[in-house]
Amino acid sequence: METIRFGVIGLGLMGREFGSAAARWCHLPDMDIRPEIVALCSKTLPEDTVRWFTEHFSTISQVTGDYRELIMNPDVDAIYCAVPHHLHEVIYCAVLDSGKHLLGEKPFGIDKRANDIITAKIVEHPECFVRCTSQFPFFPAVQKLCGMIEDDAFGEIIEVEAGFLHSSDLNPQKPINWKRILEYNGEYGCMGDLGMHVCHVPFRAGWIPRNVRAILSNIVKERPDGKGGKVPCKTWDNAVLFSETENTATGETFPMTIKTQRIAPGEKNTWYLSVLGTKASARFSTRNPRLLQVMGYYSGEQVLCEIQTGQETAFRSITGSIFEFGFSDAILQMWAGYLYELKNKKPMNKFAGCVLPEETALSHRLFSAALESHKNRTTVAL
Repeated sequence: METIRFGVIGLGLMGREFGSAAARWCHLPDMDIRPEIVALCSKTLPEDTVRWFTEHFSTISQVTGDYRELIMNPDVDAIYCAVPHHLHEVIYCAVLDSGKHLLGEKPFGIDKRANDIITAKIVEHPECFVRCTSQFPFFPAVQKLCGMIEDDAFGEIIEVEAGFLHSSDLNPQKPINWKRILEYNGEYGCMGDLGMHVCHVPFRAGWIPRNVRAILSNIVKERPDGKGGKVPCKTWDNAVLFSETENTATGETFPMTIKTQRIAPGEKNTWYLSVLGTKASARFSTRNPRLLQVMGYYSGEQVLCEIQTGQETAFRSITGSIFEFGFSDAILQMWAGYLYELKNKKPMNKFAGCVLPEETALSHRLFSAALESHKNRTTVAL
């Protein structure tokens, strides 16, 4: 089995999820390529987190607080980088200049200027395989929905709605963190943090926004600083984007609504997608991750069916097909998609790959236009 030796820059929540996925690689019996974690980097190097990695991965031979030391390590083939948005530009570009492969976190740059620089650097280094993370399309029910897209089962698209809603910021007494600080998270706010997850399937389907009218909300304008005081909270909490969208396969246009919300009462962590078409319609939500609702039209009647899914994954797992699928399973599938495409030069299928750099660039055009739209209360062409 081919081994790709990884360095991890950023040891937070998603860094540990990658570690867990690497430890579970035996769950994927058909894979002929695997990740091996050999190096770690974190500016703070929290002792308990470093210990978690080193206790579980005997292959780690480098632990450093300087990302430049890690990317110059000749024993590292590829980098997973999960750092705050303001660091994307400098670290991603340095990784590419070192000639190593990269899986980076969204939004691939704090703003469009940073993304443009990263995109240009990718073009300079065609030897580097570069993708962006997004795990939600790997839920089995979403893979089925995406199969319907590939089969043209929807007919002409009437309308699409996609969103990512959670309520982690509903409590105004929650202390501020980097995702709520403009200098670290960026002016996009919740769009930069959540938006690529929402856009992944529509963009891959070839549903391209041609314009946008955005309504952005800064609901909690200050938060505790964790030291007994209050500080301004300037990032957007919620965003609703309305777009006239082109189906590039047909040239037809339809309305698409994209929602990204950190303050969504009644939600825990909900990603959803709804597609309405002239032949069929479908909807999925992680509130019920086993369920895909599909409606067809037969003899003049609208017939709704519910498809229960299990471990019917893009990349076969040892887990029985009847059993439940969850977030960590989606992360494992996403990593399988990255390594499969790295080895085979193409994804297993259209929707079984990570986000393309071109798709991150499109998201930046959309979110930049959304900022302008909200500011001027106008519809902005992309």
